[in-house]
Amino acid sequence: MTALFSLTGQRALVTGASRGLGQAIAVALAAAGAELICTSSTANGCVQTLQKITEVGGKATVIAADLSDEQAVEHLAAAAMALGQIDILVNCGGTIFRAPAHQFPMSEWHKVMAVNVDAAFLLSQRLGAAMIERKRGKIINIASMLSYSGGITVPAYTASKHAIAGVTKALANEWAQHNIQVNAIAPGYFRTDNTAALQADVERNAAITARIPAARWGEPEDLAGAAVFLASNASDYVNGHVLAVDGGWLAR
Repeated sequence: MTALFSLTGQRALVTGASRGLGQAIAVALAAAGAELICTSSTANGCVQTLQKITEVGGKATVIAADLSDEQAVEHLAAAAMALGQIDILVNCGGTIFRAPAHQFPMSEWHKVMAVNVDAAFLLSQRLGAAMIERKRGKIINIASMLSYSGGITVPAYTASKHAIAGVTKALANEWAQHNIQVNAIAPGYFRTDNTAALQADVERNAAITARIPAARWGEPEDLAGAAVFLASNASDYVNGHVLAVDGGWLAR
């Protein structure tokens, strides 16, 4: 049974791996045996992640890339593939901007969509083409509870996460025939930089916690099992699925 979840001999590219959910996923995949390519927006952004990967006996390379820049994403894809076969792609890099919808700056709308949707699609397209040739591959997109609901003062983020759920299903429909599994993880409310404003809002924090059946916010490490499952042979007949890891939020 353990072999079903082993990633030994595989190479994974994880965007947004400098901290939070991306870091936790990268470390989990490394602990399962994968060789990692970690990305962040700055050259030194993944120092802590590399240390954690080393501590679990893993190996990793870092490629810096600004996911809001299409040419930088193209370079990232090419540089990653130049290192060898990419078996697993995790599109975790993301950004958020908060403002009332009637005052939301279009410049921020475009940036959120570029990072959260365009970069994920472009990387999937470039690496997916090689996976199609090999007839094997795993792509994991990071969705959100806002793939299901509207949120408050985050219209661009909500639109991007609805889009990610749709892109996941669209790619799965086309690529399942090539033995490529494209799925998504929808984290619930996790303690990360992206949710710092919510954590600091006493009333919203209390309301969110009260609705979570697990009675706590998620920690980044809570995504480890789901990520390894979707990256491994254990999920070979799972495709186009958005897996909620939310402490029961959607069931309440």
